[in-house]
Amino acid sequence: MKEKQFAVLGLGRFGEALAITLSELGCNVVVVDKDEEKIQNIANLVTYAVQADVTDINALKSIGLKNVDAVVVSITSDINSSIMGIVNAQELGISEIYGKANNAQHEKVLLKLGVKKVFSPERDMGERVAHNLFSGDFIDILELDTNHSIVEVESLHIWEGKTLEQLNLREKHGLNVIAIRTLDVLNASPVASDIVRSGDKLIVMGENRSINEINKLSRKDH
Repeated sequence: MKEKQFAVLGLGRFGEALAITLSELGCNVVVVDKDEEKIQNIANLVTYAVQADVTDINALKSIGLKNVDAVVVSITSDINSSIMGIVNAQELGISEIYGKANNAQHEKVLLKLGVKKVFSPERDMGERVAHNLFSGDFIDILELDTNHSIVEVESLHIWEGKTLEQLNLREKHGLNVIAIRTLDVLNASPVASDIVRSGDKLIVMGENRSINEINKLSRKDH
């Protein structure tokens, strides 16, 4: 299988962490930034590190950026550079383009440009922390998209002693139970006859709205 090639334009903390992690996962990673010191610091950790201005399409052409599979424009300090980085990537024919935004207005502009997805790490982390502060029963959150997530929730008292079929969480709450954790034992393939017991944690997938409803019930229950 061909290794996927990524380009990360802009080396703030997000861009640097993204580039290094992709490289550790075995991907070919090209990074571009105007700051020579940032390029030097990351040069040995990625496939190719180049000091260049992402607004200069000729510079991007010269490093063969058109050959990558996906581009992440992670510049937020200068919205013009962010926009031009995306426009240049589009002009080079790269179809998979992602952006990073630091506010709602910036995000709106990038979406208008047609990027595949906009990352807002500070906002996303804030929402995740809010969920965890609001309900300690929710151990972790995996966002699937803007409307759906996978979470681990402590079983409600009214669920205890009942089978998954009896609970019928899919019909009642729009939630699919994808695993049950009992102490340190994970049942990754639950069946309808499995009984939910006191202290169990259910890993469920569904709409955030439905998850929030369970969140409120959990707060009252515990």
